[in-house]
Amino acid sequence: MKNTRANGATIEMLYRRHSSALVLFAAAIAGDRARAQDAVHQVFAKLLAQGIDHAANAKAYLFASVRNAILNDANARGREVALDARSAWFEPPDRDYAAELRLRQALAALDDGQREVTVLHIWGELTFAEIGEVLGVSPNTAASRYRYALARLRETMCAREDCHAGS
Repeated sequence: MKNTRANGATIEMLYRRHSSALVLFAAAIAGDRARAQDAVHQVFAKLLAQGIDHAANAKAYLFASVRNAILNDANARGREVALDARSAWFEPPDRDYAAELRLRQALAALDDGQREVTVLHIWGELTFAEIGEVLGVSPNTAASRYRYALARLRETMCAREDCHAGS
């Protein structure tokens, strides 16, 4: 019984620490915040029943599990839903709705691999080794996708804001 309580406490700590980033990541894939939340809750419900002791890297395991849950859900539905451009992904302190919309549009314009790596690295705070584990690619591939994504985001955002690359 003690082991079950300790396991539950560990899973609760993981939920409190990573659930926001997991929902953001799932929403970036699914295009729907409710489906993203469902996938995250589904993963944690399974963890409460099965535990997480078998995972070498709990954080990477969580992101991979959520990704699999979203992809399985999309396959079951047989279609994908586009992310509503007006829904909030995150809430910055002094909210600039126009800039947030431009950023979400720029992220949506990235190819799937670049978008996943960017969200995992920035909002999920995963290392490239962890991202490689989640996506099934090498850490170098993850880093390369991130570099290309940043270049495209910089190009897109700067073109719209008339900024300079050196600034």
